[in-house]
Amino acid sequence: MREIKSDIITATVANMCIAANCHINSDIRDALSKSLETEESEVSRAVLDNLIKNAEIADKKEVPICQDTGMAVFFVEVGQEVTVIGDTLTGAINEGVRRGYTDGYLRKSVVGDPIRRVNTKDNTPAVIYYDFVKGDKIKITFAPKGFGSENKSAVKMLNPSDGIDGVVDFVIDTVDRAGANPCPPMVVGVGIGGTMDKAACLAKKALTRDITSSNADEYYASLEKELLEKINLLGIGPQGMGGTTTALGVNIEVFPTHIAGLPVAVNINCHATRHRVEVI
Repeated sequence: MREIKSDIITATVANMCIAANCHINSDIRDALSKSLETEESEVSRAVLDNLIKNAEIADKKEVPICQDTGMAVFFVEVGQEVTVIGDTLTGAINEGVRRGYTDGYLRKSVVGDPIRRVNTKDNTPAVIYYDFVKGDKIKITFAPKGFGSENKSAVKMLNPSDGIDGVVDFVIDTVDRAGANPCPPMVVGVGIGGTMDKAACLAKKALTRDITSSNADEYYASLEKELLEKINLLGIGPQGMGGTTTALGVNIEVFPTHIAGLPVAVNINCHATRHRVEVI
């Protein structure tokens, strides 16, 4: 059994919080640059150019890409041959968020109660999803989720008879309703199957996948391409200014479901689609 000190996890998470908020990933940066070349609208090309410059300034000066540094969301794969000593794994992650958001001068956006709304002042608690796997490592995926995009996400319980057409219509309608609010060009995560909550979790996890990758199943890989094409025909464009670049990517994740249901979730992300992965 491999032992990992909780302090190591805390330090790793703190660094991830700062890095994810200040440095966009290469797949997103490359997609923005490519969109600058293909975008048909002159106004929207200027918007894309400003988004790229903003990311470059954030990267160079290590300041947040956006003032909304998000609610801390984690997907954690825990090897069955690992034991955490010191604090609990959850405690270590939350302490990392606390330190990262404080030391990195990141905005604290979490309120301790959804109705009474008193700020926790350290951006905790984090939202953490665990998966237990073989091995002696811990893989941590961190995604700070801004709520300009989160607020435009949706879940719908379709009937099985709605089929693939119902799924496509719901995804396109959700993005169309979102309009400029999620700070497009957006990345769209789609979760299909499971239960209502599982579909939502799948959609969020899909946003942590590199947008240059495709679903391993050719059927869903083809659907990703179809949805991206249809979304970019909506004409919303960068920051809602019109044009041909409404989304940079569409990622789909699926899970078995009940014979009587077809849950579908759409989780929308802004153009930065911030996330970081570390393995301890």
